[in-house]
Amino acid sequence: MIKLVGAATCLALLSGCVGVHPWQRDLLARNAMQLNAYPRVIAFREHIYFSKEAASGGRSFDGGGCGCN
Repeated sequence: MIKLVGAATCLALLSGCVGVHPWQRDLLARNAMQLNAYPRVIAFREHIYFSKEAASGGRSFDGGGCGCN
């Protein structure tokens, strides 16, 4: 009985994983839906950040700076 309920639950959860319809792809392709929606703004902010912090990599990894606390 517990296995049947577990299997039914798994099937119910997996039924929500459907493909994207062709008419929905234009909404998903917009800049606001991307992980990096505004690459120029982010590049500008990273440039300001690593210029102020004297770090060579910006926000992507640690390092740089003068070492004084």
